[in-house]
Amino acid sequence: MGSVLAAASPSPAPAAAGGGQGLPGLVSVPPGFTMPSVSSVPSTPESGQQTDSSLPNPGTYEECHRKCKEVFPLQMEGVRLLVNKGLSNHFQVSHTVTLSTLGDSGYRFGSTYVGSKQTGPAESFPVMVGDMDSTGSLNAQIIHQLTNAVRAKVAIQTQQQKFVNWQCDLEYRGQDFTSAVTLGNPDVLVGSGIVVAHYLQSITPSLVLGGELVYHRRPGEEGTVTSLLGRYTGDNFVATLTLGGAGAHATYYHKANDQLQVGVEFEASTRMQDTTTSFGYQLDLPKANLLFKGTVDSNWVVGATLEKKLLPLPLTLALGAFLNHRKNKFQCGFGVTIG
Repeated sequence: MGSVLAAASPSPAPAAAGGGQGLPGLVSVPPGFTMPSVSSVPSTPESGQQTDSSLPNPGTYEECHRKCKEVFPLQMEGVRLLVNKGLSNHFQVSHTVTLSTLGDSGYRFGSTYVGSKQTGPAESFPVMVGDMDSTGSLNAQIIHQLTNAVRAKVAIQTQQQKFVNWQCDLEYRGQDFTSAVTLGNPDVLVGSGIVVAHYLQSITPSLVLGGELVYHRRPGEEGTVTSLLGRYTGDNFVATLTLGGAGAHATYYHKANDQLQVGVEFEASTRMQDTTTSFGYQLDLPKANLLFKGTVDSNWVVGATLEKKLLPLPLTLALGAFLNHRKNKFQCGFGVTIG
């Protein structure tokens, strides 16, 4: 059960600033799935050489803003019931029923399979994750660790009986760098598709620099978007800045203590001619089994979520409310997770 739960634990997916995650045609991670982490490749020291000065692996491009993003609460609306059931050490299924007045209501069935190729204490491959709703729409991913440094991923998305999106990822992790290439929705006959290239390099143990290149093409349209990224990691904080033709994205994460974490996010879009600043915090009370998250931004949107684990029962209750003062809109949600 340890392998399945490690790969299937829910985690909010961050939005990338450069455009790789937010571009049309790229499939988002299915709900309730977190891509398992890959440890950096251990170096083989030669005789007479010192390895104390070796730089760490910088991780992936998508993880750079994640630390701050995880502090902010996810919007909730309506009622959601999620039931997780582990069938074996490698296989788990889930059932989700959603009732909403704004979005789609219905039932979703999900499954997660984790292979027996052990690459770490809580890392096993291949990983296959998918979920399907009552109309037959499917989100699925297959992730496999080909070597100690190379990982491949294939993701598909269908809308009823039609393929909507599909993408292939190839990632290489060196001792002090990470490079990745993503190919999304390629169509040789029409001459369309999206190619995203990422590169991160550790300059010092605390400083990471990198960039992103996005190339998209379709009939009558072709373009390239580039962005540069810098991340500095301290003892209890992480500061990240992304600058590119599409705008700017800056985040700051600070861990005050074991219970309190705060984050500040700034986003500027050149296309929309708009800027937004958000402040979020997370308060964890382990003795009370409570997790509280709150946020407020420059658009006068205030929101908060509260999660309560009812131990020893495998039951988690979640409450959420968001209020947009400018548009005078209010929405709230309630969720129950079993298993």
